Amino acid sequence: MSDAISPDPRDLDSRRSWLKLTTAAGGVAAVATAIPFVSTLAPSERAKAQGAAVEVDIADLAPGAMKTVEWRGKPVWVVRRTPEMLAQLQGHDQKLADPASEQAQQPPYAQNATRSLKPEVFLAVGICTHLGCSPSTVAAGSGHPSVEADWPGGYFCPCHGSTFDGAGRVYKNKPAPTNLEIPPHRYVSATRILIGEDDAKA
Repeated sequence: MSDAISPDPRDLDSRRSWLKLTTAAGGVAAVATAIPFVSTLAPSERAKAQGAAVEVDIADLAPGAMKTVEWRGKPVWVVRRTPEMLAQLQGHDQKLADPASEQAQQPPYAQNATRSLKPEVFLAVGICTHLGCSPSTVAAGSGHPSVEADWPGGYFCPCHGSTFDGAGRVYKNKPAPTNLEIPPHRYVSATRILIGEDDAKA
């Protein structure tokens, strides 16, 4: 006959309860750790907002006027060009670094002389392509000391002297390496533009 002592059933029940408790606690801790980790992988509300398209109403935009809207944290100019402003886009290609907009600073549908879907409405990101300064509008015949005497109108960056014509094309021998960026956009109606989305049929 064996001299081994049988374990007390009460001890076995106690051990089982302890194992169940520690296993459950470990599972809860693992889930608690995983939830914050997974949530860091999801985009924040701010990130979602910065990537969202922005709709702008141009019904109240007078000829020759500009309004600025924010898209992805950047200022986007929306300009209603006059026939005179459109005429001023011609005749100075030899002075421009990229007159045909061959560098990819615009969607394919804006790779034209006016760099726009509709010639009379111009959209551009209002940030100089040199170091991110904000250019200002300089009208033709303004007598601005930093532009040429025959300046046809456009944009001047006061930080380092880069100049752009009325279609955002950069002049030669300037610090800015490329034309101003044209954001993706499409018309949702005759007077409303969605900035940040393309239309495949555009």
